[in-house]
Amino acid sequence: MNISLIGMMGCGKSTIGKQLSIKLKNYTFIDTDEEIVKSQGRSINEIFASNGEVFFRKLESKTLENILKNDNQIISTGGGIVKSEFNLKQLKENSIVVYLKADSNTLFERVKNNKDRPLLNVDDMQEKIIILLKERSSKYEQAHFTIDTNNKNIDIIVNEIVQKIGSYGKS
Repeated sequence: MNISLIGMMGCGKSTIGKQLSIKLKNYTFIDTDEEIVKSQGRSINEIFASNGEVFFRKLESKTLENILKNDNQIISTGGGIVKSEFNLKQLKENSIVVYLKADSNTLFERVKNNKDRPLLNVDDMQEKIIILLKERSSKYEQAHFTIDTNNKNIDIIVNEIVQKIGSYGKS
């Protein structure tokens, strides 16, 4: 069984995923964006700049497909991975999907100084976050579980995920 973390940029997928893999000792942590960077030998920003978002999304789908061939993984996904119905279907069929939900103000505070997010390299980052959140929320909400990450520390969030996963399939 895999556990996949979905949600907007800045919701904590990588940070929480790493902590979750420490707590669930028989799980390895894997980040789809990091795998893309490794396979391409260049940053996400560079991929977007030279090849565009469509090319990146194809890479993302192929990377996800390869990752999902394995088991016992905590998978941190890119924020836009749910734009593809195929990706969302693959995630739901091959993992327990957890949506790490945060409001637009929280997301903005977490990412406002980060220049490594090509979709947020715009004049009004806060407005762009609101737009992306509106576009993606219905996809994110298709997760098996939603965990609110606003005003919570990492340990509390990790424990909530462990508790939800422990009760998965028992209800």
